[in-house]
Amino acid sequence: MENDKAEMTNIDQETARTQEKRFPRSYFIPKPINIGEEMEVNISELSHKGDGLARIKGYVVFVPNTKEGDNVKIKITQIRPNYAIGELM
Repeated sequence: MENDKAEMTNIDQETARTQEKRFPRSYFIPKPINIGEEMEVNISELSHKGDGLARIKGYVVFVPNTKEGDNVKIKITQIRPNYAIGELM
């Protein structure tokens, strides 16, 4: 009986460990921009979806309705662990 309880406890602990939410390391790295920040950027390339892509200190910012070579003023609307989204002003 005692062994059964010990086995159940170990299984419960393993299950709990696998169900924990894990965050990527990039989630905790400080970002070089903030939500609501306004800046002027150069669109250096296009994403697979066709959005313009700018880099700010190596951090990727997607800007819809732009094309490569545009120099635009944007406002940051969303920040994700690996990229941000900005909108035209």
